Amino acid sequence: MECAELLLPAGNFEKLCFALRFGADAVYISGKRFGMRAAADNFTVEEIHKCVEYSHNLGKKVYLTLNTMPHWYEYEDIKKYLCEIAGASLDAMIVADVGVLDLVKEAAPNIPVHISTQAGAVSHADCIHWYKSGASRVVLARELSFEEIKNIKSRIPSELELECFIHGSMCVSYSGRCLLSNYLTGRDGNRGFCAQPCRWEYRIFEIEEAKRPGTRIPVEQDKFGTFVMSSKDLCMIEHIPELMESGISSFKIEGRMKSAYYTAVCANTYKMAMDAYVRSKDGYRFDPLWLRELESVTHREYSTGFYFDSPGENAQIVSSPGYLLEKSYLAFVESYDPENGRATLIQKNKMFDCSYAELLTPGSLGKRFYVEDMRDADGNKIADAPHPAMRFTIKAPFMFRAGDIVRMA
Repeated sequence: MECAELLLPAGNFEKLCFALRFGADAVYISGKRFGMRAAADNFTVEEIHKCVEYSHNLGKKVYLTLNTMPHWYEYEDIKKYLCEIAGASLDAMIVADVGVLDLVKEAAPNIPVHISTQAGAVSHADCIHWYKSGASRVVLARELSFEEIKNIKSRIPSELELECFIHGSMCVSYSGRCLLSNYLTGRDGNRGFCAQPCRWEYRIFEIEEAKRPGTRIPVEQDKFGTFVMSSKDLCMIEHIPELMESGISSFKIEGRMKSAYYTAVCANTYKMAMDAYVRSKDGYRFDPLWLRELESVTHREYSTGFYFDSPGENAQIVSSPGYLLEKSYLAFVESYDPENGRATLIQKNKMFDCSYAELLTPGSLGKRFYVEDMRDADGNKIADAPHPAMRFTIKAPFMFRAGDIVRMA
C-alpha cells in the first residue's frame, strides 16, 4: 500500500537536516515574517533557497508557511516577499487568509497552495471551496474525529489531499485562532507572536466576604495553580492503522520551536511505525518502545485529541504544570573511523567519560553503550566534554554514522 507523507517542522537548518535524515518526507518552514511561529529562528530568502536545494537533492519536499492573519497595511510587503521567493522552487505555500491566497496565485502562480489549519476547515463543503479556489491540499481543523475525516474524504475530489496533525502541542482555541495573547500582552497569536497565556499558571483571588472588604481568599485547583486552559499534547503513535486507513495524505507533526532532538525522535519513531504498517498490514503490531521514544522528548501529558470523540470536561486539560522534560541530547556524530573504531562527536550538552549513553540512528530504537576513552581534539584523555560545540572522540563499540545522535541513557 502507498504510505502517507510524514511532514515535520523545521525552525532552523539544523532541525531541517535532522528531520530529513531521520525519516521526514517533507518539512514545513517559515520566512522571517508572516509565519505562525515568529519566535522560531526561521529563514531568510537566501536560506529558503538553500533549504529547497538541499531537500530536493535528497528527494524531499519543502513547504513554506505564510499563514498569519495579516492587517491591511502588510499586503504590499507580502506581495514583495512572494516575488522574492517565487523562484525558490518551493513545493507548496501554506496559507490561511483568502487575501493572501489571491496574492500567491498572482505573484507565484506556479507554487501549489495548501490551506492552513488556521482556516478551520471542518467539512467537505469547506474543502471543495478551497479546491475551487486553487488549493491542492487542505490542512483540516484539529477538532475533527476519524469519522468526520473519512466522511470529508469520501465527498471531495480524489485529487484534493487532506493533511492532519498527529503529534505535538495543542491549544484550547479553535484551530489555533485565539485572542488571549493579544488581549493580555499585545502579542497577536494570529500573526505569529503568541505568548501562550493558556499555559500560564493562574491563581484566582476573587472571593471576598461582604463584611470583610479587602480580605481575599485564594481559589486554587491545587498547590500548583489552576489549569483551565492548558491543553495536553497530541500523540497518535498507538493508532497508526487508523491513521493509515483514514484517507489522510499527510501526517503533520507540530513543533518548529522544539529542539532538533525532538524533531529527530518524532520523525524516526513515526517513520518506523508507518513503515512497519506498510510492510505488513495484517502482521502489524504496536511496539511499546515507540511510545517510550516519544516520551523521551519534551512534552506535556499526551492525549489523542479529537480523533475518537469530543474530549469531555478536563479530558484534554493537563493535570500538572510544565513540561515532562526530554532525555538530554548529549552530542551528534560528526564522523566515524572504522579502522581505529573511534567516533568524532560534537557536544550539545555536558557528556562524561565512563558513563552510559544511547545512540539514535535512523530506522532504529536507541542503542545503549558505555562511553569510554574520551579524548579532546588533540588526543588528550578527558573526563568530560563541558564546552558547547566542543569536538571530541570516543571509542565506538559498534558502527556510528555521521548525523547520529548521542543521548543520555
